[in-house]
Amino acid sequence: MKTLIKEKRLERNITQEELANKLKVSRQTIISLEKGKYKPSLILAHKLAQTFDCMIEDLFIFEGDENID
Repeated sequence: MKTLIKEKRLERNITQEELANKLKVSRQTIISLEKGKYKPSLILAHKLAQTFDCMIEDLFIFEGDENID
């Protein structure tokens, strides 16, 4: 899964640490999310979407086996 979290974060000039604090997660979680190595819970995905004032679908791009055919 590819994410646009890093792009959205950089657009707003927010550090990984600031985003982590806002979401009450570790900086490592943010790093993993940005690299697409961690699939967030629905609650965390919702918090991210609220933070960036967008829809969840705007942050996560599903590829390959993750799509419904």
